[in-house]
Order: sequence, then structure tokens, then C-alpha cells
Amino acid sequence: MNTDSGKLLEIENLVLHFKTTRGSVQAVDDVNFELGTNRAVVILGESGCGKTSLAKALLRLLPRNVDKYTGRVFLQGTNVMALDDEAYRQNVRWVGMSLVPQAAMNSLNPVLKVGDQVAEPAMIHMGLNKVEAYSLVYKMFQHVGVPVDFVQRYPFELSGGMRQRVALAMALVTSPSLIVLDEPTSALDLLTQANIMNVLKRIKHELGTSFILITHDIATSSELADEVAIMYAGQIVETGPAKDFFPAPLHPYSQMLMASVPRLRSESDPIFITGQPPSLTNPPHGCRFAARCPFRFEKCSEEPPVFQKGNRKVKCWLDE
Repeated sequence: MNTDSGKLLEIENLVLHFKTTRGSVQAVDDVNFELGTNRAVVILGESGCGKTSLAKALLRLLPRNVDKYTGRVFLQGTNVMALDDEAYRQNVRWVGMSLVPQAAMNSLNPVLKVGDQVAEPAMIHMGLNKVEAYSLVYKMFQHVGVPVDFVQRYPFELSGGMRQRVALAMALVTSPSLIVLDEPTSALDLLTQANIMNVLKRIKHELGTSFILITHDIATSSELADEVAIMYAGQIVETGPAKDFFPAPLHPYSQMLMASVPRLRSESDPIFITGQPPSLTNPPHGCRFAARCPFRFEKCSEEPPVFQKGNRKVKCWLDE
């Protein structure tokens, strides 16, 4: 394994399947990608493609119905998948990487003041007393743009945007090298979305934090992304630099996904992707996008495609 200091995160053959009454759901199936230091990768894809399950797999926030959980995840050269649950809790989650969940109101305790909630990870993982932790909370609130007097407020006293910033401050308070953001702007108005993205860009610049941004919002995510990973039916089907991907996606699914976004300076109408994603309890043997792909040929249904190597990696037989 290459533990180049420039690589913060390396994911190899990550698998997360869930037990259900209908069989095993292959939510994350053989995912591979890497992320450098002070970089942001945006994971794009339809609902149900496995983006949130990937976040849970990375943070080891697993439900009880896990059927299969395998692979290797290297964080700064250490295979964190090899750690037991207690070692992972103490040394990785919230220390090496942390999570900003999709619904901030659901992740904040409604009967505790937000200052206490942000201070708690610092007290537990950094061994700070309450005075020291609160000093750090004030600093984090300034970083994310929350007035420092809000530390004495309860979550229901804050707007949606402010709650999201508090959740971000909580993720930052222990200075992790990687933050996973799961749909951080999905429930916010457009102006608040722009403000949150500006905060993330400033934090990336000032603190050197790396981000995994999981989202449906292609337009907003393009402002933060250094790298792009496209996820479809539990698999990563394309990765590459954002500056190359957004002007010219390579995978047919990526091309159709980008063509579905309305554009201000385009005379062509947005298109929609016909058909439905495959069942993840019984996915097709070949390419999982083949049934919806206008460019499919015989090999697509017979053999699962493999990543074609290069600066941009595409899991498609067309690029063989």
C-alpha cells in the first residue's frame, strides 16, 4: 500500500450490504477512490444509489441489519477498518474524520444548549475541561459564522442555516483532517445554501480541511469540488478532476446526469434519464446502467465493466 503523505484517504473494495426480508441489499458494492489533503471530492448520484450508505460505512455508523461489511479504508496511511470498535471510536470517529448529517435539527439534542453540544466532542476526545472546550467553541463559531452569544441558545431557537453551521462547528471542533457532509444544504433556501458553501470554501482554505460532499445539487457542489465521483446502483462509475469532469463527463450516466441540469446559457432543454435504477437485491451481472444506456452493446450485459486507468477513471466498456 502506498502511504504517500499527499493521500489523506484511500478506499479499497469497500462493501456494505444490508439484510432485508427480500434479500441482501448491495448498498455499497466494491467502491474504490482516494482523496488528497486539503481537497474536496463531491459524490453525485440519484437517490438510493448508496451515497449515504457510503458515508455510514466510512464513519462506521452501521445499523443492526448489516449483512456484509468488508474492504480497506486507509486514513493517513492507517487501515482504520482493522481497528476494533472501541479503538475506532477513540482514534478515528470525530478525531480523524467527522460527519455533518443531512438534517441538522435531527442530529442536535433539542433540550441541550448548542454550546454544550459543540463542546462535548472536545471534552471527550481532547480531554479538555469545560472552560477550555468553550474557548474552542467560540473559535469554531467564528469560523462558521455563528454569533458567539448563540452558545446559550437551544436548537429550536436557531434558523435552519444557523443549525447547519452549528453542526459544522461540532464536526470541526476536534480538528479532524476529513469531514463527510451528507446533503448539507438540501433543506435550505438558495441564499443560505450559497452562504454555507462560502463557509466551506473558507474553512478549506484557512484550516486545510478535506471534504467528502454528498449531494444531489450539481450546480452548488461544483463551486467546492476538486474531484468528482459519480455513484450509480451502489458503485462508483466515474472519478476525475472537477475541472475536467464538469465540461465533459465520460460515463454515459454522468453525461445524462449533467444534461438533466437546467442551464441559464443554453438553448437545449434538460433531458431526463429513462427507466429505473436496478434492484440492489438482485443487480444485473454486467453493467448496472446497461438497461438505461443508449450506447449499450452485447458485452455490457455480459461482463461487469472495470475501471479504465488514467487521470480520469471510468467504469464503462465504451472507454476500453
